[in-house]
Amino acid sequence: MDKIDPNLLKTLSKIAKKENKTETRVLEDMIKKGIETSQKETLEEKIKKFSDTSEKIIIQKPRKSGKSLSTKEIIGLFEAKESFDSVKEIKKMERG
Repeated sequence: MDKIDPNLLKTLSKIAKKENKTETRVLEDMIKKGIETSQKETLEEKIKKFSDTSEKIIIQKPRKSGKSLSTKEIIGLFEAKESFDSVKEIKKMERG
């Protein structure tokens, strides 16, 4: 591994002092977060994977607040490979 950029080390030191942690601990936390972030599938990747295996797609964006999406937010949110009657599909889902 090459030398670490001195500016990064200074920033790391400032963060450690601010959070009252050791520089090693701050660096470990940052590396863990970076690894977790790089391993998470993005919403777009999940949609693509799902759309490749399904005839009909119904996707709802996750909401932090837990509230339902409004009609304006839903328009254009999902795309289907072929047209279908959404009311019939919803009734099928409700019946199980």
